[in-house]
Amino acid sequence: MRRAREGRGRGGGGAGWGAARGSGAPAALARPAVPGLVVGDIARPAGARAARALTLGRVRWPRLVSAVLLAPVALPPFAVVMGLDVLLLRARIPGAVGVGLVLVVAALPYTTYTMRVAYGGYDTGFEDEARTLGASPCAIRWKVSLPLLASSLAGAAFLAFLVGWSDYIVTVLVGGGQLVTFPVLIASTASGTGNEAAVAALSLSSLLPPLVLLVSVALMGRRRRHATSGRRVAAVAAVPTERVGVRV
Repeated sequence: MRRAREGRGRGGGGAGWGAARGSGAPAALARPAVPGLVVGDIARPAGARAARALTLGRVRWPRLVSAVLLAPVALPPFAVVMGLDVLLLRARIPGAVGVGLVLVVAALPYTTYTMRVAYGGYDTGFEDEARTLGASPCAIRWKVSLPLLASSLAGAAFLAFLVGWSDYIVTVLVGGGQLVTFPVLIASTASGTGNEAAVAALSLSSLLPPLVLLVSVALMGRRRRHATSGRRVAAVAAVPTERVGVRV
């Protein structure tokens, strides 16, 4: 009896993966990556600029701006999306563009406050020194600011990617069912009966891209820390030492 149960378990697992492949999982695995990457590419620089302005005191009403940026997290998403859906339909904005815009707004709180923590420990003296040496604003941004904030920017991009990857409500309501992402595919498969194995396989498959991206971000941050410590050691070793004579 035990062997029979094990055989059924192995057969059910194989049937689940087969059903997941037959339901369009490989294609759906690539579809949500596109909005996730687009949301990350737009929300990351927007959040970084907002965080820099808030941290350096370049905003007139910082508390009001912070409350507005935090509003997408505090407000109920279903009610907000229902109202925005009507506005997007009246403005004749395509469903894919509307989904991207709403998801970027939803990801801004995460990217802004992640970068705000990073700018809290950021020393603008490096930029001032580079500007004194004659560096252009573009050179300062690419050769000074970005290397110092690379780890935080990668973390903000990862959070924005998760917003676009795991969304269901915005994709269904604003997209009108035209965008078949992984959460939509899992929900449609779970609505049927006898699809438990396929739902389990799809759910496990949906964890792979975020895990791969998370490991990549962690490795990049670790490599960045090692490179920074190596440059500091080299700089200290390059400083000439003075010989001090000791008289007895």
